[in-house]
Amino acid sequence: MKKIVVLIMSIAALSTSAQEKKITSEPVKNPKTIKTESGLEYTITSKGNGKKASAGDKITVNYTGKLTNDTVFDSSIPRGQPFEFKLGAGQVIKGWDEAFALLQEGDKATIKLPPTIAYGERAMGKIPANSILIFDIELLKVTEGLKQWSAKGKEKDTITTKSGLKYIMFETHKDALSCAGAKVTVHYSGFFRDGKMFDSSMERGKPFSLKCGSGQVIPGWDEGLALLHKGDKAKLIIPYTLAYGEGGRPPQIPAKSDLIFDVEIVDVQPSVSPVPYKITGIKEQTTPSGIKYYVINKSTNPVKAEAGKTVKVHYSGYLADGKMFDSSVERGEPIEFPLGQGQVIPGWEEGIALMNVGDKLRIVIPYILAYGEQGRPPQIPAKADLTFDVELVDVH
Repeated sequence: MKKIVVLIMSIAALSTSAQEKKITSEPVKNPKTIKTESGLEYTITSKGNGKKASAGDKITVNYTGKLTNDTVFDSSIPRGQPFEFKLGAGQVIKGWDEAFALLQEGDKATIKLPPTIAYGERAMGKIPANSILIFDIELLKVTEGLKQWSAKGKEKDTITTKSGLKYIMFETHKDALSCAGAKVTVHYSGFFRDGKMFDSSMERGKPFSLKCGSGQVIPGWDEGLALLHKGDKAKLIIPYTLAYGEGGRPPQIPAKSDLIFDVEIVDVQPSVSPVPYKITGIKEQTTPSGIKYYVINKSTNPVKAEAGKTVKVHYSGYLADGKMFDSSVERGEPIEFPLGQGQVIPGWEEGIALMNVGDKLRIVIPYILAYGEQGRPPQIPAKADLTFDVELVDVH
């Protein structure tokens, strides 16, 4: 028995060793300089044996940056702390994204970047405007990032709706709760047509909750999620007309961008419809700025909402015709924000500051203290006065 245990441990050790491949690097005897279409010049001086980096991967690197006169303007070496970034996500200058995509773990290289793929006409600290930059770089580690779910072999399973939305099912649970009209918790990763990821709850490790079909998200999401059930996994291919339209959502989403989402329905809960506060017989009060409010419930709690403190608020928002456009009550999750820092509309800053913990108010906000003349399409029309039923849950 003892021999068997030893044998199993030996196999496990070999397996671990195989998984943790040692990265080595050998000097290149006759290094060649290659110039790409962008003007990047790169010379691999040592060749590694590790994984190749690709867009979406987190990479760990060492570098020393110099001007053409050999003046060093930055280096990770003296700090003893390698630099990490997500490749292809625009977190670094264009020349870096391009150069490190050409390397694999263990590679060392010298790269020369023209201003067009460096800092251009901008001066950055010790770097003058229009500078050619030279970097000695080393790719130490590649941590594989999230990739799109592969649709290879599923092309024939692509379903197109009348609106132009396309979707592919990866996992189906038709007997589970439907997302249509419900509170849905979803994990997602969003990609452009070229495969570049622009957002991901999966990467953050925090799913997103919404009421399906309420207009809280782009039309392609509302339509696509309504087709799904708890536990389903699907790829939504959304034309720009069902996403952010002709204008996009700069700077993240360019104009006329078709978007691809890999989505997983984590949870589905029946929607709870909030009951609008009744104001019959309650005195209307008006602030100097023009906000009207009604005290539905006055708490005895002495803790007051004050600028600089974080407040937790439950709310339901209504247009002048009584249509509800948003509700934390429906989502089952109050919002938190620091009061007095401009993170909410001015009418909220003023209205919430009137409250103590436990208070319930109806607040009627004129459009000039809400979303102004432009509104916030498609949910908030131009020049829309807004009504909010609010409850101050906590202050800290």
